[in-house]
Amino acid sequence: MQPPKLGRQTFLKDNTLSVASDNPRYTGRYFLILDKNSKEILEAIRQLEKRWGLSVATTADFISTPPDESRLKDADALVFNELGVALVGVEEEKAIQIKLSGTGFLVVPEKVVYIPDDVPVDNDNNHGATWGIHITEVLQSPYTGAGVKVAVLDTGFDTGHPDFEGREITVASFVPDETIDDHHGHGTHCTGIACGAADEQGDRYGVASGAHIYAGKVMSNLGSGAQSWILNGMAWAAKNGCKVLSMSLGSPVSEGESYDIAYERAARFARSKGTLTVAAAGNGSRRSKNMFEPVASPADCPSILAVAAIDPELQVGEFSNRAINPSGLVDIAAPGVDIHSSWPMPARYRTLSGTSMSTAYVAGIAALLFEKYPDATPAVIETELRKIARSLPLPAEDVGEGLSMAPK
Repeated sequence: MQPPKLGRQTFLKDNTLSVASDNPRYTGRYFLILDKNSKEILEAIRQLEKRWGLSVATTADFISTPPDESRLKDADALVFNELGVALVGVEEEKAIQIKLSGTGFLVVPEKVVYIPDDVPVDNDNNHGATWGIHITEVLQSPYTGAGVKVAVLDTGFDTGHPDFEGREITVASFVPDETIDDHHGHGTHCTGIACGAADEQGDRYGVASGAHIYAGKVMSNLGSGAQSWILNGMAWAAKNGCKVLSMSLGSPVSEGESYDIAYERAARFARSKGTLTVAAAGNGSRRSKNMFEPVASPADCPSILAVAAIDPELQVGEFSNRAINPSGLVDIAAPGVDIHSSWPMPARYRTLSGTSMSTAYVAGIAALLFEKYPDATPAVIETELRKIARSLPLPAEDVGEGLSMAPK
């Protein structure tokens, strides 16, 4: 599935999208990185309003509901109080003025985020594609993730899917003017791997079959979105007590490029709330042609686990990205080739390949670990994930600690 066209995003007052180029890297909006001290945030808001003439909203304005950009039509800026980050919709010239004004704001462009370029498999009913469940020994684990809240931030979820009847499911959409309904499919597929159970033939395809599912729609039905939507989803998951946060999405990173500060702030906030975050390393490599791409954003952040993909022969997936940049390490690997899982009805199932799938596997296994160690911090669970991983005779820059395994 090729990422769809998404052009330069207009400002918060408009909330519409207009096409300027194929698969652009930036939305046309900017993040101001602020000091997280509450006094400094108030001062930043004052400067945005008084000095720069901007109308400012904050995430604190949303008490009972998650932040929704569709309700910010009259705002020029949105301040993420918990993160010390402000999203502003200004022309490039004004962004440069703010950057050079001596206020101390770090000004960075907001990224366009895409579903990784997953590879569909012709046989959608390939039940041998549940090989990942067996190789990670999920069936031998006494844990199901019962009582553990797992957030999957993606293209939404098919809440009417028969395989999830009777499950605890909480949903929220952060995509302006779109409901949680998954008209893309990717979100339902990843949620199935992380938290599903068995298909209509009785073949087990999901890891944490007893987890409480939190489905956050942060990508549009076209499979792309704005970075701010992901930040909203991350804060929502953390504040709702999710122990695991799974993000099978990303933006390309150039060689030598450092990690994104806004994402790192969000991941650290999540950790402070007891949430472990995992993300896809990305599918940009073509290993058979000796072409390797760096770990994508946000997986390259220090506080986020980057997940690579392996195939049934326990070799690195042809597409799986590599640790090239100093800040973009691969932490662990999981099944990511020929993976059978749920798909929106009426198709019901589909088989895909990608680091999206391997990320969902690690998210599910992390949920099993949180059930085993209910009082554990994210750091403890991360250490345990690494400790019980199966060592592979492959470079650490490709698979990290090795194959993620279910706890016994």
